[in-house]
Amino acid sequence: MFQVRVEADFAAAHFLQDYHGKCEALHGHNYKVYAHVRGNTLDSGGMLVDFGVLKKALRQTCSQLDHTNLNDLKDEQGNSVFLQNPSAERIAFWIFTKVNELLKQSNALGTDGELFAVDVFETDTSRARYSFD
Repeated sequence: MFQVRVEADFAAAHFLQDYHGKCEALHGHNYKVYAHVRGNTLDSGGMLVDFGVLKKALRQTCSQLDHTNLNDLKDEQGNSVFLQNPSAERIAFWIFTKVNELLKQSNALGTDGELFAVDVFETDTSRARYSFD
């Protein structure tokens, strides 16, 4: 099985409403995000997925979060995207969903490629992953 990974970053503020500790206060992170694609079949150019297309989808998604207060992010119906608790886990799931939609719209994954994981690092040593297994 082939795997590729691209990365992007964004800076954002957040607080965890249902957490008791220093993270319940408004604070910020310089997030790093990895998107992972896997599959068994390469295209005629020998690629699983075009790095440029995958990077564009990830960066476009992360740009929606950049320099925001994540607690203020609303969906089309006006509901809190992260249920007022934008944990790294919820952020990873949201990014996974948005990137996957963009890749499917562009038919970038070929015959059997799939986005299978998104990693969100709040710091160099703290990561949350959402994976599709």
